[in-house]
Amino acid sequence: MRRTLRAIVAVGLAAAGSIVAVALGGTASADTQICEQYGSTVIQNRYVVQNNRWGTTAQQCINVTNNGFEIITQNGSSPTNGAPTAYPSVFLGCHYTNCSPGTNLPIQVSQISSATSSINYRYVSNGIYNASYDIWLDPSPKRDGVNQMEIMIWFNRQGPIQPIGSPVGNANIDGRNWEVWRGSNGSNNVISYVAPSAISSANLNLLAFINDTRNRGAITNSWYLTSIQAGFEPWQGGVGLAVTNFSAAVNGGGNNNPPPTTTPPPSGSGACAVKYTANSWNNGFTADVQITNTGASTINGWTLAYSLPSGQQVTNSWNATVSQSGSSVTARNVGHNGTISPGGTASFGYQGTLSGSYSNPTAFTLNGTTCSRS
Repeated sequence: MRRTLRAIVAVGLAAAGSIVAVALGGTASADTQICEQYGSTVIQNRYVVQNNRWGTTAQQCINVTNNGFEIITQNGSSPTNGAPTAYPSVFLGCHYTNCSPGTNLPIQVSQISSATSSINYRYVSNGIYNASYDIWLDPSPKRDGVNQMEIMIWFNRQGPIQPIGSPVGNANIDGRNWEVWRGSNGSNNVISYVAPSAISSANLNLLAFINDTRNRGAITNSWYLTSIQAGFEPWQGGVGLAVTNFSAAVNGGGNNNPPPTTTPPPSGSGACAVKYTANSWNNGFTADVQITNTGASTINGWTLAYSLPSGQQVTNSWNATVSQSGSSVTARNVGHNGTISPGGTASFGYQGTLSGSYSNPTAFTLNGTTCSRS
């Protein structure tokens, strides 16, 4: 099951039957109801709260407080194998030209000295939904349209829903263990960090999630953080869900670059084996690649080279920096998986487009040495 892109279009007129019409960019000094499809208001003269009903024509209304919002009407529903009905949320930064007052976003990742947030959620027992915290990044300082990278932090999920893509491992970030998913919705790449059990409140080091995404090769330090958002994705039900408190701050003037590597140039490139596992469909495929060091010396830094059959083109990757020129593919380790001890393994994966019939690559070299197939 996949969730599709929250394809937000320009703010439209109030939906038929709206209870209250709230002007875009207004300020909520007391409880304010928003029923407009993409209606929004400002709280604390710092954050924007948006109704953001993008996946259904049915009415949704939220009650905005000075600290967050609550879903008070949710008439829409969506199949659990598709997209949710909406993403009511509160955000700092810029979202489809709607920027929070005085924001310093977009800001280049390399210039972030700290990025922190505090969040409190209130859940309900009925309904199918997730509590999702979104971090958006793009190669350019984009204030409108779709960003290329979405980091999702799933604090809670109810019902048979799952993140985009497939699981690629686990990560210990910000003092918690997260299941990591990776994929694409066709318009942007997504890395999701899924909590094993519901979290109702947290103080987040957002920079830790950004850095982990960078270390997976999904972004670089030249990319820009454009917005950070907290809210819910309801598929069915959801009345009573609330963000009861939200705060966020991004500070610049930093030098958020990886420390200089002390790893020597690729060495120890003795015997190796490659396991290549693919899943293909009519116009695309994913591949998981496992490298095993079958030699007697440690590999410090690795480059795997091979050729993809005709009609295959890599679109995004994880746990390696993967580049393609014609049919030739080069995959290089990222910071956390460059060392492979004798008998040890390193894994990475990628997604691609497919034209014609699918077949696996047949020959691999690691640091110039031919590998066997396992």
